[in-house]
Amino acid sequence: MSTSKHFDKFCIAAVAVTLVLTILFMCGGSLGLSVAAKTVKYASTLFDTSYVHRIDIVMNYWDGFIETCENEEYSVCTVVVDGEKHANVAIRAKGNTSLSSVRSSGSQRYSFKLEFDHYESAKMLDGLDKLCLNNLIQDNTMMKDYLVYMMMEDFGVDSPLCSFAYLTVNGEDWGLYFAVEGVEDSFLSRNYGTQTGDLYKPDSLSFGGGRGNGKGFNFDDPDFDFFGKEGESGEGGFDPGSMFPGGSFHGGSFPGMGEGGSFDPGSMFPGQGGSGESGEGGGQSFDPGSSMPGGMGGFGGRGSDDVKLKYIDDAPESYSNIFDSAKTAVSSVDKQRLINSLKKLSSYTDLEDVLDMEEVLRYFVVHNFVCNGDSYTGSMIHNYYLHESDGKLSMIPWDYNLAFGTFRGGNASSSVNASIDNPVSGSLDDRPMVGWIFSDEEYTERYHELFAEFIEKWFANGELEKLIEDTAAMIRPYVEKDPTKFCTLDEFDQGVSVLSEFVSLRTEAVSRQLNGDSTAVETGDINLSDMGSMGGGIGGTSGMDPVSMIKLTDKDGNAVALSSLIEDTSNIASFTLSDGTEIDLLSTDMRALMGTDLSTVVSLKDKDGNVIDLSEYTVSFSMPSGSGSGRGSRPSSGQGGFSGISSQGGEAQPDASAAPEGGSQSGSSGSNGSSRPHMPSGSGSGFSPSDASFPSTSTNSQAKFWILTGASVLVLAVGLVVAAKFKY
Repeated sequence: MSTSKHFDKFCIAAVAVTLVLTILFMCGGSLGLSVAAKTVKYASTLFDTSYVHRIDIVMNYWDGFIETCENEEYSVCTVVVDGEKHANVAIRAKGNTSLSSVRSSGSQRYSFKLEFDHYESAKMLDGLDKLCLNNLIQDNTMMKDYLVYMMMEDFGVDSPLCSFAYLTVNGEDWGLYFAVEGVEDSFLSRNYGTQTGDLYKPDSLSFGGGRGNGKGFNFDDPDFDFFGKEGESGEGGFDPGSMFPGGSFHGGSFPGMGEGGSFDPGSMFPGQGGSGESGEGGGQSFDPGSSMPGGMGGFGGRGSDDVKLKYIDDAPESYSNIFDSAKTAVSSVDKQRLINSLKKLSSYTDLEDVLDMEEVLRYFVVHNFVCNGDSYTGSMIHNYYLHESDGKLSMIPWDYNLAFGTFRGGNASSSVNASIDNPVSGSLDDRPMVGWIFSDEEYTERYHELFAEFIEKWFANGELEKLIEDTAAMIRPYVEKDPTKFCTLDEFDQGVSVLSEFVSLRTEAVSRQLNGDSTAVETGDINLSDMGSMGGGIGGTSGMDPVSMIKLTDKDGNAVALSSLIEDTSNIASFTLSDGTEIDLLSTDMRALMGTDLSTVVSLKDKDGNVIDLSEYTVSFSMPSGSGSGRGSRPSSGQGGFSGISSQGGEAQPDASAAPEGGSQSGSSGSNGSSRPHMPSGSGSGFSPSDASFPSTSTNSQAKFWILTGASVLVLAVGLVVAAKFKY
């Protein structure tokens, strides 16, 4: 046939095109191509921020679940989201220090994690696999997290979507929660398409109650005094005085300790000797802040080098705090690629090859504006996600309930005037992920340009102030009726007021810095603890100022109030130790202060330079018990009066007719119901999640590649057979 000679060429050409398209589809990211657009449904349903959503958890054994929450074990439940029922969903408590804090306060208001795909791999909530429900602890404003995520997202940073949700249990009020997209598969595919890359959540902390983070450690145990009288020991023989001079332990045996025995840190950390005594590893002095995978790195701002994202060596085991916290499956090749990137990052070489520079700059613009000490830049060095794709690194924001200077709380001056060019607790070179910005004038200049753009966008026309006002108005009725909240309605109103004042003053301070003006902004008598701070919002405690927890004891053992020596304790600027070291309280957060041996304090200095002699006193640090008025306790009403619930296979299930209705849509705007209240207009590089252009379900890139490649080869084989048949 005359056409057969053209037909075989057509078949081969078609198959070739198929192969090319397959390669471009799977490898387009590394070639600089963008992924095809696709709308994510949950962005415009659950994460429509124009109203408070309604989430009802239905369980016929809720009381038993709550009693065992700290085990963080999954239980099955039914979840009704804005009237739509989802059965067979996994639920567990979540958190780090918040878990033990909730327990010690007598509350049952835990944060929760919902996994829709835990029991059924294909199950989703409009394409969402994981949902976090945060209990708004330590946040009297109820919106610190929310504001930061909104600003991050708008400023072009890959951020989790969020909204407010009023939680009920078996139809009865439980309280206002903050709903956040889990940074897992759905998040990755929404933001990165098929080229999801690798995800990590580096952390070296060994306390707080979270999974893998030392559940036994509890700051709020009334019997726990981390820095008590020297020489006292707990029942198990553990005396932190051997690890932190001047400390003591009250409250039981330490894991792994024999009864009555002295504690040698070398027995706990191989290769590290105890103070004055060698450990099993042989004679080295013990430094709790040294790089110890999984240990107490991070205490006092001296965390493990891997969580600081510093290059250590080429051995993957040296980065256990990163690789053990991987959220995606990583191979040995993936690990080596990340190590190679950290090596270049630490030496500030080939940065364009190992950083998504623009996004990292934008991340730190917002991050450094909001002054979050409980983060990568703070002394704890955690609460961030690290994303890596093709060797390029970027940061994903997480956990900002202690932002706006509230990690420490107290006087506002140091936070309001915090430097945007030296934003870390410690040395810039010790945090290379932010230090690189100031390693080259070109990078610093771009950072300043973006900071000016951010200030112009959010503050020139009062956009952030408007967002704060609108958000407060939207959630206030739910705060008012919330039976488990950690603050009163008056404290909420006061917190919102202080938040508004803080961002206004911070804007002025940053603007001065950008203009080369080093004059500090006067903050008056603003108390940041009114917004809720570390240890605040528990049982009616509105905040925790480290200075307020400093105890003086005279030579006769009598307690002496610090306020008897200095009229305004908020005016204290620094302590001087016996070796001449000066501890600057204006730049040192609470936990860094806890890492200091206060028994050697000999004097204090106020902001005016006046020195007060303390050599006649013993100085110590005491955490509050966390008890109080009982706010945050469970509702007094019974559980279970939800009409329309029937038991199916032992699991309480609501009838469709009895499902709670969704939250009121009043105040929403836009035809698609996904509007976000008073977001700044203008160009910028931000995007709206309702316009997200990536698939809503998890994707395995390698599997897809081989499936499509196999299909292409099959098409090629068929094409060749057909061509041969027509030709011969």
